[in-house]
Amino acid sequence: MSEISLSIDGESVSVTPGTTILEAALLLGKRIPTLCYLEGVQAIGACRVCLVEVEGAKTLVSSCVTAAADGMKVRTNTRRVRDARRTVVELLLSDHDGDCQTCERNDDCELQALARELGIREVSYPGETSRKIIDNSTAGLVRDTSKCILCRRCVTVCNEVQGIGALFPQNRGFQSVVGPAFCSDLDTVVCVQCGQCAAVCPVGAIAEKDDTDAVWEALDDGDRHVIVQTAPAIRAALGECFGYPPGTLVTGKMVSALRHLGFQAVLDTNFAADLTIVEEGTELLTRLKKLLVDKEDVALPQFTSCSPGWIKYAEHFYPDMLANISSCKSPQQMFGAIAKTYYAGKIGKRPEDMFVVSIMPCTAKKFEAKRPEMNDSAVQDVDVVLTTRELGRMIKQAGIDFASLPDDRMDSFMGVSSGAADIFGNTGGVMEAALRTAYEIVTGRPLPFEDLHVKPIAGLLGIKKASVRITGTVPDWSFLEGVTLNVAVAHGLGNARELIEQIRRGEVDYHFVEIMACPGGCIGGGGQPRMTTNSVREARIRALYQEDEGKTLRKSHENPEIKQLYKEFLGRPLGEKSHHLLHTQYEARERV
Repeated sequence: MSEISLSIDGESVSVTPGTTILEAALLLGKRIPTLCYLEGVQAIGACRVCLVEVEGAKTLVSSCVTAAADGMKVRTNTRRVRDARRTVVELLLSDHDGDCQTCERNDDCELQALARELGIREVSYPGETSRKIIDNSTAGLVRDTSKCILCRRCVTVCNEVQGIGALFPQNRGFQSVVGPAFCSDLDTVVCVQCGQCAAVCPVGAIAEKDDTDAVWEALDDGDRHVIVQTAPAIRAALGECFGYPPGTLVTGKMVSALRHLGFQAVLDTNFAADLTIVEEGTELLTRLKKLLVDKEDVALPQFTSCSPGWIKYAEHFYPDMLANISSCKSPQQMFGAIAKTYYAGKIGKRPEDMFVVSIMPCTAKKFEAKRPEMNDSAVQDVDVVLTTRELGRMIKQAGIDFASLPDDRMDSFMGVSSGAADIFGNTGGVMEAALRTAYEIVTGRPLPFEDLHVKPIAGLLGIKKASVRITGTVPDWSFLEGVTLNVAVAHGLGNARELIEQIRRGEVDYHFVEIMACPGGCIGGGGQPRMTTNSVREARIRALYQEDEGKTLRKSHENPEIKQLYKEFLGRPLGEKSHHLLHTQYEARERV
């Protein structure tokens, strides 16, 4: 299809038909402000901030929804445009809770930044404001309608990207509100607490529930042994809270900062990711043996169970497929159970003396830690979950100069991990890690892919697949000789739904499926620094692959601390003790 040409502020640009003015401006490196636009997902012209002037048009037009036309002449910075944008933002501010000093989004608010950019120093239209509703009914999220600007980003993400449908615009005019049906609380509807709504909200209308006070209290309590675990995705994103470019690895500085905060041990969720792979890989091989040797009916494909948003989604939408989900707990919960049993015993502590803090990219992890079944250590296995953003705030509250910190290393035991665990944070990473271990257990040889990377399941394609033919098996696994193992990966719950429906219709045949609730995997989690665009996701993904490739130890089953754990405590994968501490079951939930 031939291109069309237009000029923007006197600069010519050629684009394909259907390109919007906003997209054309971005090709020229011109930024047109917007509060409702979401790259590749939403362009509805709701906020009216992206107004531009088009020669010959009677009125200003919204650049995010106006298609470029051949010969069009656009001006983005005239007095008329600036005045219109200023008026729009002043009207938004007139109905906005402007107590910025106490808002979680202060200095990280798109509305605040735009008001500053436009030179707005006072509210020009004071008067009555919309009704304020505070919803803190869930473990992971808090809603405050007094800060909502009705941009509908959260609605788009919840409905179109995740396919949940927990949030909708309701009523009209001054009574308009965004939230669950009938202005209910989130805990009364199907909400998986993935936090993608909080990740795209431009203001403080939806945010993670702040649990930093509970962590400060524990750190100040001399009777508690407070330890912290950090998820793989944190090290590739925490730096953004301190001005580093997306994808900057700050593992060493992160460890230093956590020590400065007062944690008595700085450990790694990656250790538990390696443990997850050993258990989950063994579970898959056991299911295949029952199918191929014992001729039993087995629930296949086996789905991964690391993502709590995905687990809750399956409980609501696919309860008939819960048997297909691996019984393995997530790495976070495995870590908590081992920390309060084996690790506690090694340092002479009781489970109730331990206080386990998780630093996660995910708001759903807050919900997961509070699930009633997550107490196999005889107490709650993980006490508090903080997001990447919350950790960033704690470091700033402590007055720590993050940039000047020296690089430090994790403690041991439970601080050593493989490169396979690092890539858990990326979509496709759990599957790749599992294949590295399962293939080597079965054949005695490394996975036959270049640099161990399974390229077909890497990247941001919504649904990915790969096949591995098993040849040259060791004696115990000879029944798998010649079997082609088919695997698939989906990230974002909308893609998960599509893949599951393909499986249900018999259109595809897989043995193992990885699903992550958030687009991009954990690197795009609902608790990560904002905004997580595809370019940001790609940068974080590259960082975790870099971390993996820089390690000598790159396979989970070769982790010496994992071997020690089985030798001294667990016995064997899927054994009695590991079954009690590391595995769980899921429950069907209503779809309200």
